[in-house]
Amino acid sequence: MTGTTPRLDAAELDAFRSSARRFVEREITPHVAAWDEAETFPRALYAKAAEAGLIGLGYPEEYGGTPAPMRLRLIATEEVARAGSGGLMASLFSHSIGLPPIVAHGSEALKRRIVPDVLAGRKIAALAITEPGGGSDVARLACSARRDGDAWLIDGEKTFITSGVRADWITLAVRTGSKGAAGISLIAVPGDSPGLERTPLAKMGWWCSDTAQLRFAACRVPADHLIGEENSGFRAIMENFNGERLLMSAGATAFAQVCYDEALAWARERKTFGAALVEHQAIRHKLMDMRMRIASSRAWLADLAERHDAGAADAAEWVAELCLLKNHSTQTMQFCADQAVQILGGMGYMRGTKSERIYREVKVMMIGGGAEEIMKELAARQLGL
Repeated sequence: MTGTTPRLDAAELDAFRSSARRFVEREITPHVAAWDEAETFPRALYAKAAEAGLIGLGYPEEYGGTPAPMRLRLIATEEVARAGSGGLMASLFSHSIGLPPIVAHGSEALKRRIVPDVLAGRKIAALAITEPGGGSDVARLACSARRDGDAWLIDGEKTFITSGVRADWITLAVRTGSKGAAGISLIAVPGDSPGLERTPLAKMGWWCSDTAQLRFAACRVPADHLIGEENSGFRAIMENFNGERLLMSAGATAFAQVCYDEALAWARERKTFGAALVEHQAIRHKLMDMRMRIASSRAWLADLAERHDAGAADAAEWVAELCLLKNHSTQTMQFCADQAVQILGGMGYMRGTKSERIYREVKVMMIGGGAEEIMKELAARQLGL
């Protein structure tokens, strides 16, 4: 997707991190608790994030992007995570799963029509794969598209779609052929297409993320919005999952660090039985258990990112490792969120703390992009077991 990926030295990486951190501290952190309660955030944030250089990372320059190594994209994820809202991150970066199939397989005309506006923050892109009756079993999806002259007519439903309500472009998985993986295609659907109905969904976490149910009833889309060849969408979907899982692993590891930082700060400030909380052995051990898991996730993540940039992202062993990392990093997030809330005590149960919010968001990270059970089975198959 990125073409030639530049190599950046430590000073360049540090400069980018500082810039991203300043943006988050100025534009996101002061507002994120209110946005969570309001169950939305301003659309204007997309353009601000684009101007700050966060939206176009990893995309070709000819479409307004910035070719960048995966490490730079992981830094962006880490810094946005410091605000402590997975919902904000999910919707703000929904293009990271909605655009790659278009960039990799779409026609030049389709790329020109969609990608520059999304990377500039003027438009929002989403990916729609999951169905009410399908879940992770992509090969069984039922939402269908049939040719009708110079258009596709789409019928069916999608659910749990991030940015589903306000997306201007939806990369939609549909059945255009026979049963199974061989009959699946991808189509770029404009958000204002007639026959598309969108309903917001209420969730346990990710409150400020726009999550939707989509219904298509004879939804008419131009024929040239097909992404790649007809009936060749399954492989593109599987390739796209790899990028999604790597970024989810980065997010999970970063959120675990946020929980650790908040718990440590509280333990140093809070006095119990005449001493700071951190002076109690049981609390120090909790913090060290958190730190140990974060370190292992971060090291594994860095290794896979480096191998990704070296061109190993299509190797079976790399895919297997990525599946296992996705499980490990989300388990790390789960452990650290739980321990942080325990250390914060009553304050950890109060809305407004980062750890409370992240605690509510753990399960979607463990399920989204492929549930733990699916990840284990896919890893085993990639390894020939």
